[in-house]
Amino acid sequence: MDWVSSWKMTLFSLLEDVPVSLRPLIASISIDGTSATTMIIDSTTGEPLWIPLLYNESCPDALPIVKSIAPANHTVCSGSSTLCKLVSWWNSDDSNKEHALLLHQADWLLWLLHGKLGISDYNNALKVGYDPEHDSYPSWLLSQPYSRVLPSVKAPGASIGYLQEDIRTQFGFPKDCVVCTGTTDSIAAFLAARATQPGKAVTSLGSTLAIKLLSTSRIEDARFGVYSHRLDDKWLVGGASNTGGAVLRQIFTDEQLEKLSEQINPMEASPLDYYPLHTVGERFPVADPKMVPRLQPRPESDVEYLHGILESIARIEAKAYSLLKGMGATQVDEVFTAGGGAKNRTWAKIRERVLGLPVSRAIQTEAAYGAALLALKGAQRDIDIP
Repeated sequence: MDWVSSWKMTLFSLLEDVPVSLRPLIASISIDGTSATTMIIDSTTGEPLWIPLLYNESCPDALPIVKSIAPANHTVCSGSSTLCKLVSWWNSDDSNKEHALLLHQADWLLWLLHGKLGISDYNNALKVGYDPEHDSYPSWLLSQPYSRVLPSVKAPGASIGYLQEDIRTQFGFPKDCVVCTGTTDSIAAFLAARATQPGKAVTSLGSTLAIKLLSTSRIEDARFGVYSHRLDDKWLVGGASNTGGAVLRQIFTDEQLEKLSEQINPMEASPLDYYPLHTVGERFPVADPKMVPRLQPRPESDVEYLHGILESIARIEAKAYSLLKGMGATQVDEVFTAGGGAKNRTWAKIRERVLGLPVSRAIQTEAAYGAALLALKGAQRDIDIP
């Protein structure tokens, strides 16, 4: 798969999709991309020097090296971190690295629009080791020989420059259309939910269960895969469990889930105690790579079985929020739901009872909507473009 060409083609097809009548009104553009999707490019031409390493690709060869230089349990101490990918490339590629530059997927796509190479944002740069609290790369990273390929970092939604003239004229965007720094896909999805106060959280019920909580305190613990992204003067604390929709799909069809859910009384607690996992291994809120799925005993009634699974996932979600509180995060007081599981009203009521909190479906859950809000923020700032 030629990822780079497909990303570029997608970007320009999206620009083409903007209705012609609206193009003169576009004030600013931002892009979100999967965190830790890593590109090594030529700093003079912007062309890739290496195949992109996707967000879920792991570089276990580099992990011992990264662990030897980074603080214990740091976010980069994961085989899929951007830093592990950078170290793996640095040690395996013998070519001249003089003009090499690291960018994330969103950074590179934004470069196609503004033309200034080497700029990232502090959300995307977190997993390469950037310290958003001190707004700088730490000394343990800057002392490494590969630190010279790191990009400069701005706040998400900061103006970088105006849209390049050839693109502007090709599509009919205005002269003063500003291109802003981006963010990661999960943060953009959180922004879309407009959960702006500490204590507000978003649970994404997709194939896995991911939670994001807005907190006044920063929490980091690589053992549980818990880390914090900076959001202006607050912290977005997150973690992801391996439980979730993928387990449900193994057992039930969408039609079965809908019909069986209607027969569940969400106000009654299920006596069944499961730990639904798609495969062996859990990370959050229990750090156990050898944990086996627990989906037995199975009652004769499919309604009771589904009730037990939904209730068990809700208990895992409650344990996750409790763990974050125990680590020092702000107490959660309201949960918005995103992802496919947000449509299941019975599940929402079960979760509301188990969590003891108001649970509602987020009106907007598309990451692109969050990126648009970020672009709006950039357009509303005083434009300071060199």
